[in-house]
Formats: sequence, C-alpha cells, structure tokens
Amino acid sequence: MTKPQIWVTIVLVLFIGLFMLARLTKEEQVHSDSSMMGNMPVTEEPLGELSGMQLLSNFGCLNCHGSQLEGSSMGPKLTGLAEFWNRDRLINYLRNPGSFMNSDRFKEYKKKYPNMIMPAYGNKDVKDLGKIVDYLLEL
Repeated sequence: MTKPQIWVTIVLVLFIGLFMLARLTKEEQVHSDSSMMGNMPVTEEPLGELSGMQLLSNFGCLNCHGSQLEGSSMGPKLTGLAEFWNRDRLINYLRNPGSFMNSDRFKEYKKKYPNMIMPAYGNKDVKDLGKIVDYLLEL
C-alpha cells in the first residue's frame, strides 16, 4: 500500500468509527410536527393530576381546534362530540385516527381541512386520554 492509500484507509476507519459511536450514543428522538402538537415533549408518562382542558392544551390540541375548542381553519370544533362518539371509541380514535378515515364524516373533514392531519396519540398514557375524552364528551 502506498502512503496516500494508508491515509485514506485511516481516515475512512476513523469516520466509520465516529459514525458508529454517534449512532450508539444518540438519544431516541420522536419526530413530530411541532406546529400541530405544540411544544410539549412526547412522553409516555402520565402527566399527573391535570384536568382534561389542561391536557388538551399540553397536547397541542388548541393549536388546531381553537382556544375554546370552537374549531378553526385547521381543525373542526370539539363540542357536541357525545352525539357521534362514546368514550371507548373516541379514545381509540385519539390513539389511531388513521383507522377512522374511511367514514363519510371524515371524508367531509378531508375536504374541509385539506393537508391537515390529526396526529396519533398512541404514545400518550391512556389515563390522560381518558381524562381528555371525558372532558370532551361533557361539552
């Protein structure tokens, strides 16, 4: 091997070593659209004794659905949900909204709110989702 080949090999080995070290020490990051979900860190831990409205705010729901949940150009109103939802079904929707997108109601929402995607909250504590749902169903 010539000296330039040795240097290229050394640099390549160092680069690969540093790359592997960076991958091993990298903290796990969850990719989310912070404009849709607020600046709340994504966590699986329960948020304590927060009310349903506080949880809605912490999860970033008010960003799209309005400060009074009256709806906005980014998302529908969240009042009067008891007419369409029961507790278990709404919790399941929050955990995986994509599984509900084939219903007629959501086809209308797709037309009314193009390019808007309801984020899934499957990574949130079910107790917190239950508090949110209980609050929403009372509105």
